[in-house]
Amino acid sequence: MKWQRFVSVPVFLAIILLGFVYYVTIFIFLEDWLGLQSSAGSLNALIFTLLASLCVFSFSICVLTEPGHVPSTYVPDVEDIGASDQGSTKTGVQGRHCDKCSAYKPPRAHHCRSCRRCILKMDHHCKWINNCVGYRNYKAFLVLLLYATMATIYSSIVSGMMIPGLSLTLGTLLGWHIYLVIHNMTTIEYYEDIRAAWLARKSGQSYRHPFDVGAYKNITLVFGPNMLKWLCPTAVSHLKDGIAFPTTRDNS
Repeated sequence: MKWQRFVSVPVFLAIILLGFVYYVTIFIFLEDWLGLQSSAGSLNALIFTLLASLCVFSFSICVLTEPGHVPSTYVPDVEDIGASDQGSTKTGVQGRHCDKCSAYKPPRAHHCRSCRRCILKMDHHCKWINNCVGYRNYKAFLVLLLYATMATIYSSIVSGMMIPGLSLTLGTLLGWHIYLVIHNMTTIEYYEDIRAAWLARKSGQSYRHPFDVGAYKNITLVFGPNMLKWLCPTAVSHLKDGIAFPTTRDNS
């Protein structure tokens, strides 16, 4: 069933775009500039082929990996059940109920209208991978952005700035998600925090994102404690159940 996600127009277009960039970079510009039979041409072709291969691999992982769904047996702690969407518990998280799923959802989970279910630590639904970006494939998504940005910048340099717009777009998106990782936020939480901070200021209080436990720890929560595995999209053994997360109160 997971392979059916590849049967999608946006996914097909993404694959076509990657193939087009690869063909033009290798067989038109590199061949014309250095010649693929030369040592310099062969080296550049090898480097770009490696980047393109890493893009394809990371892209496939993003498409095929389940982002994480709420277990049917999930029930919040007793003290969380009575909490409203605006109320917080002693752990700084909220007990919430999804009307569409008719079930409780844990902290950081949100209902996806496209997937028609609640996704753990949902960031957004990405049509280009025909999948949600959530708890279990967020690392793969970030690694994909990194490799894709590197590949398009490399192609732009080799081909005389053929695709600067694509490089800029991917680079901006990568930078945005690096910011979110450093602050341990999702895209959804970022916009929720804007409102929460406004309400806090209105009442004369200060606000801090409850899951921001420090830049380095925030990074390791996504990429893992072993830096040697940070760029491997399948190295996710550090991920737990996606139900509970450390908060600022845990460190206080």
